[in-house]
Amino acid sequence: MHRKLIIGLLFSFFLTQAALAQQGKVTVIKDPQIDSLISRRLALSRLGSSGNTVTSLGYRVQIFSGLGRDEAYLQQSKFKSLFPGIGSYVSYTQPNYKVRVGDFRTKLEAQKLVNDLKKQYTSLFIFAERINPK
Repeated sequence: MHRKLIIGLLFSFFLTQAALAQQGKVTVIKDPQIDSLISRRLALSRLGSSGNTVTSLGYRVQIFSGLGRDEAYLQQSKFKSLFPGIGSYVSYTQPNYKVRVGDFRTKLEAQKLVNDLKKQYTSLFIFAERINPK
């Protein structure tokens, strides 16, 4: 019985020593320029190659889709005169030209524009795509 007790105590002692040996302190030594490089990398990642803000995901409202290029640009011009503060974009996906407007972060913001445009446009759709945030 004493022998089991002594073996148990010795085993406990060795486990405690092994656990204490695992504890330690780590000291990190780094060049101070690393922080400046990280901040510069973050700043550059926010800028595109032309210096413009990088696009992000959001929503736009499509106000026109059709075969005519001239009609697409006419619709874009009409929209710009009605809503000068909202961006408009013409794109071409064969065989249609599309005019999409706005750079909205949320679908709710895009829906508000749809509600405002219902009187001027008959066919309005909200699309999730890359936008140019403000």
